[in-house]
Amino acid sequence: MRLKSFLKLVEIQTKAASITPFLLGSIFAFYRYRQFSWRNLLLMLFSLLCFDMATTAINNYLDYKKAKKTEGFGYEQHNAIVRDQLTEASVLITIIILLALAVGLGVLLYLNTSLVVLILGMVSFAVGILYTFGPIPISRMPLGEIFSGLFMGFIILLLSVYIHVVDENLIQLTLEQGTLHLSMNLVELLVLFLVSLPAFLGISNLMLANNICDMEDDLENHRFTLPLYIGRKKALVLFRTLYMIAFADIALLLILGILPVTAAPVLLTIIPVGKNISKFLDRQSKKDTFPVAIQNFLLMNVPMIILLAPALLLH
Repeated sequence: MRLKSFLKLVEIQTKAASITPFLLGSIFAFYRYRQFSWRNLLLMLFSLLCFDMATTAINNYLDYKKAKKTEGFGYEQHNAIVRDQLTEASVLITIIILLALAVGLGVLLYLNTSLVVLILGMVSFAVGILYTFGPIPISRMPLGEIFSGLFMGFIILLLSVYIHVVDENLIQLTLEQGTLHLSMNLVELLVLFLVSLPAFLGISNLMLANNICDMEDDLENHRFTLPLYIGRKKALVLFRTLYMIAFADIALLLILGILPVTAAPVLLTIIPVGKNISKFLDRQSKKDTFPVAIQNFLLMNVPMIILLAPALLLH
């Protein structure tokens, strides 16, 4: 398989959706807790990348196998298996290798941290597989937006913080004489949830925008996603509302002092985000306007990562 075909198969351009919360969590861990582990960061980074690429490849493979509509942008151009005439064997081998690397690196990360990482990692892997695989994949149900936002936005950020602060009693899970003890710092977990919310909602809107654009094709391919249940009009209202909640959350984080004052300019991104929302509300096209959802996700989250850096020096 050529490199170009591989990158298309795993849709490498979409990996920002998982890497951005990971980077935000890592830099926030150093800002808030003053702890950082390069070894754990690299182990999680490559495990995360391999698993994300594997699940995307699985999704494209299953779309190829199950597609009832076999023409148009969504099939002939978007799916690398069709576009580059990839063999099923090469695709399956690629998926197996990526999954093996993800699991191997994940086990090394667990051995370097704690049981919490193993359990959260296993649950995340299971959800990631079930998202695209099984009798009724999550992506073909009206739950895709919630699961993608929760696991890619919050759980990834939580894990990316936890691997640096294992000894901070954020979450403790111990087994003593056959009894499993769980303790959690609920205040800090709430803080991390609020920090993750722009990523959580931005990723949910990526899925929502994708499903809105694909409503006709999804109906034909028996993918009963959220927009098909609530209708296009309500889906578009939800799309806009989630962004407003995200900006309200950022303002709250600044007021509470959870984010430093250096992060305040993130609020200014509401201007280009608002323009992008208007573009998408006017027209919902996978080719022409879906990219604005990707732009909005990056506009809300990447500046937050960048603007936390000066705060590390001032802290």
